[in-house]
Amino acid sequence: MNILLIGGTGSLINNLIVKFKKEGHRVYLITGERHSKAPYQKVFERYDFPYEATCLKDVFESINMDVTIFLGAFDTNFKWINEEGEAVRYSSGLMNILMSYSMKNLGKFIYLSSEEVFGAGSKENIDEYEAQSAFDVKSMVLMQAEEMCESYRTHRGMDIITVRLDHLFQFPKKKNEVSDLPGKMCLEALETGKISINEGNSFSLLYEADATEYIYRIANAHKHNEHVYNISSMRETNEKELAETIARFMDTPVAVVSMDNAPRRLILSNARFTSEFGNQTYCNPDEVIRNITTFMQKNRYIFLNNLDKKPPIYKRILDKTGWAIKAIIPFLENMIAFVPFFLLNNIAVGSQFFANLDFLLLYVLLFAIVYGQQQAIFSAVLAVAGYIFRQMYDRSGFEVLIDANTYVWIAQLFIVGMLVGYLRDQIKKLKRESVDERDYLSLQLQDIQDINDTNIRVKDALETQIVNQNNSVGKIYRITSELDKYSPEEVLFHAADIVSKLVKSDDVAIYTVNNSQYARLFSATSQKARQYGNSVRYRETGELYEALAQKKVFINRSMDSRYPLMANAIFDEEDRIQIIVMVWTMGWEMMTLGMANQLVVISSLINNAVVRSSRYLEAITEKRYLEGTKILSEDAFQEVLETHQNAEREGLAYCALLQVQDERNYDVLSNEISACLRDSDMLGLMYEDSHLYILLTQTTSEDSLIAVERLREKGIKCEYMEDGVRCLRQDRI
Repeated sequence: MNILLIGGTGSLINNLIVKFKKEGHRVYLITGERHSKAPYQKVFERYDFPYEATCLKDVFESINMDVTIFLGAFDTNFKWINEEGEAVRYSSGLMNILMSYSMKNLGKFIYLSSEEVFGAGSKENIDEYEAQSAFDVKSMVLMQAEEMCESYRTHRGMDIITVRLDHLFQFPKKKNEVSDLPGKMCLEALETGKISINEGNSFSLLYEADATEYIYRIANAHKHNEHVYNISSMRETNEKELAETIARFMDTPVAVVSMDNAPRRLILSNARFTSEFGNQTYCNPDEVIRNITTFMQKNRYIFLNNLDKKPPIYKRILDKTGWAIKAIIPFLENMIAFVPFFLLNNIAVGSQFFANLDFLLLYVLLFAIVYGQQQAIFSAVLAVAGYIFRQMYDRSGFEVLIDANTYVWIAQLFIVGMLVGYLRDQIKKLKRESVDERDYLSLQLQDIQDINDTNIRVKDALETQIVNQNNSVGKIYRITSELDKYSPEEVLFHAADIVSKLVKSDDVAIYTVNNSQYARLFSATSQKARQYGNSVRYRETGELYEALAQKKVFINRSMDSRYPLMANAIFDEEDRIQIIVMVWTMGWEMMTLGMANQLVVISSLINNAVVRSSRYLEAITEKRYLEGTKILSEDAFQEVLETHQNAEREGLAYCALLQVQDERNYDVLSNEISACLRDSDMLGLMYEDSHLYILLTQTTSEDSLIAVERLREKGIKCEYMEDGVRCLRQDRI
């Protein structure tokens, strides 16, 4: 499957990447930052785009994903320090992701939420139907995000699943990864030598590795019954017990200080998830907390030496007053430039050449052009003050104020200055908008180029994979087609050897089922592959039969020695198990969904060869058996005997040959002997011999004595042929 993960760097997303890759899926990643250099596990393709980018729909269309997982409440791109600002970013980012996803509506969309949406807590375990209650900005935003997902699911017909993780905690490697309660308690103990707790707070801790497994089950499920699931460890504890556990593992005394806060019990019920997907906890919380405490103590310099320190006072003053200084500088320049223009204006008044030149107007125009309307008004005010001051050299202030020319000049100054400043501001605004639009279009073009480059890399990678992969469909078909060169009796013997080559395992067994409760061993490549013996009640094999009955490939993930590592069943036209292929040994890295799918393809191709052989044998049944009996003719029995003895020499099977020492009619002997034999055993005649012979398949010489004794009890005397090969006709062409 194509898996798209969306979220910032962190241990949770890295664990998900590793898990899906290990299971044979192709993983894509959207980091949420345009220039992200954060460390991630290696993925098939990575996209460094913000959640608000308009190109997300193109990314989704390019990936053609089967499952999309958005980390949501656990996305490290959101720090939640400035809660109001992060709330806007979070909501807008999720909206754009859902909108882009809805345009393609491919596969399922999994949104990760947390227990924070139930801030008030409850005396009982909280199920999915419980009413939500926010207690801060983040929990309110998470509630709204769940409602947004539900709205898209119901109104757009999208397969969206909300998964709430209950008190998720991780193994922090550095200080900025300390975000959960166990990590904060360990850090507080290292910093202050004490742990502050609210003794009445009860909760259950869910380790990140377990959460990864549970998320994978939902993502890998072919269908699901609900659209909201709570995931919890259901191990109730409280802050006092957790703090005492951490203090016990500390190498220095740590005081546990209780604070008088209102108690709260917040534990999610995972009954819905367990009933549908099962529940298996892989990690022991106490052991994990001990490892976390030990690691943080051992590397305390990492967690303590990087404590936030206040910058020097002069830097703090500069940070707070920097904007004011930048705003004052144009006014200072204006005031300084006013002095020379005022002097030039005074000189021009008494000059016959410059008398008509207004330097104060030029001064206002200069600052209107350079700084715009705001500085034009300020320079005009200074110019008016300078003009009045210059006029008062020859006249009184009252005379200047009642002079109409004064107001005409002032109006002219302000009109020209403000008009030029306004035009300058508009031109600058247009240029800025033009630059912004150009940058935006350039960014869009760059995004398109990045997506195109990614598509080219993906196409090349897929082409290389198809051409060069060791287990390509072409190679599988080429190897399985070798079965066509074998006789009908030899097909299943060599099928085990072919499966062994393709799955790179030395221990492969093939069992056949003939409408009975037993599966009979037909061929095996090693002694280990015969672990179940010659016959097995396959319906009583527990997990193995449950998987095969559902037409699924059985994968022994628990490494239980009672079961093969991988097995697959081949069904007939009436959906009855016909053949079971068992692989007993293989590399751990091979136990993936991809290898399981390959085993299905291999089994299908083998089944095609078996069906062709079966139909051929059915077509010549009259020629193979004596009329009215189950006794093979000389030619047919000779071929079967040769096939089994060749398989025995190649280590694929065992066989034993018995000679019947009874002169009664073949019809009578056929019925009596057949009642004592297994479905896989055969009766036949040999050339130039009047005796009847029994071929016991998958039977050693020691085991054949049991069959001889059983026949003797029925009054049928048999003799074991020490060397069955000597019975073959040597001159047979």
